[in-house]
Amino acid sequence: RTVVKGALAAPIAATSVGIGFNPAVMAQDGPIVVGSKDFTEQFILGNMYLLVLEDLGLETEASLNLGGTQIAHQALESGDISLYPEYTGTALVEVLDLSVEEVLAEASSATPVADASPSASPVAGGTNAEYVYNIVRDAYQEQFNLTWLAYSPANNTQALAVSREYSEESGVTTISQLAEVAADLTISAPADFPEREDGLLGLQRVYAAGFEDIEVLPVQPGLKYQALLDGEAEVVLAFGTDGQISGYDLVVLEDDLGLWPPYNVAPVVQTDLLDANPDIGARFDEVTTSLTDAVLSDLNWQVDGDDGADPADVARQYLEDNGFIGG
Repeated sequence: RTVVKGALAAPIAATSVGIGFNPAVMAQDGPIVVGSKDFTEQFILGNMYLLVLEDLGLETEASLNLGGTQIAHQALESGDISLYPEYTGTALVEVLDLSVEEVLAEASSATPVADASPSASPVAGGTNAEYVYNIVRDAYQEQFNLTWLAYSPANNTQALAVSREYSEESGVTTISQLAEVAADLTISAPADFPEREDGLLGLQRVYAAGFEDIEVLPVQPGLKYQALLDGEAEVVLAFGTDGQISGYDLVVLEDDLGLWPPYNVAPVVQTDLLDANPDIGARFDEVTTSLTDAVLSDLNWQVDGDDGADPADVARQYLEDNGFIGG
């Protein structure tokens, strides 16, 4: 997950669009405000949501690049935005403050049950993915009156990555092996990494003393890979669908002790909005369930790689190519 450099480093200006005639537009009380957090994948997804809503003839307003999880969640809970993309694991840990270890232990012993929700994700993500999604979905509905639509097959899990050269020379392929030498290393990561339970605190708890003395180089998300390439760090906090992983031929270390939960992405939406516009859920579900690891990694790399494409253009091209909106 990487912040786009240049114009997108500042909050994206709000715009309103109304297309055609649709009875739902007449029922709108102001535009549907689409938010996002502050990295490439979120910009792409936020633009996808805007385009699908506009294709339905609904008036929209963009409020992208809000910041981190807490800022985006508070904006949604307060009604400042109508929806934004969120990750199941992030919601579990950062919003609901639940224990990953306890939840995954429960998941391993639970018997999967059929999910009758209209937005139950039909994709295969493993028992843990479905279990975490169900917990998050139900808790958000009960605590915040917010609805999670279907989740993606893509798992944008947090991860630690190193250069292929470092991995081959050191023999490090797992986080446990990295922990043995971590005191001599520097990790490039966003500024909130040391305080996050699914960040350095979690690494220290699950992988023990090896991470007590690792040096953290706090950087803007968009610069974390550059620090690795420039030799300022040996390790980078990566995310599973980052295009840079394949683009720079990095090695993702195995999370062999299971620190991180699934991070499947889904639109989180004001329930009242879905009640007033029932077509939104089905249209979003079609798009979200098409987003695999490979798809999101490719879309992200179109923006973050040498092409430097605009996230809005990447989103539109994908939706048009796959028949999700009219060309």
